[in-house]
Amino acid sequence: MKDTGHPNYRPVVFYDAGAQFYLLTRSSIKTTETIEYEGKTYPLVKVDISAASHPFFTGKQTFIDTAGRMDKFAKKFGGTYSFQKSGKSK
Repeated sequence: MKDTGHPNYRPVVFYDAGAQFYLLTRSSIKTTETIEYEGKTYPLVKVDISAASHPFFTGKQTFIDTAGRMDKFAKKFGGTYSFQKSGKSK
């Protein structure tokens, strides 16, 4: 196997600052930061969202009331287009 054609696959720590969550896994992602984790030094990758903070995985997901939005739109605009309100046809 050639050394030049393959990425450097190594242990990496991913850090989600919003949830204070660290995940040690393997990756080929490039980073210049390092962290001391469980007594060893690993490359560090900071992420905005992870399984610890994502609403789908935490169960704190909000559901959008699409029917309510449609009723609000119909009430605001009368359920017709503006050219139909004035009696003009296109």
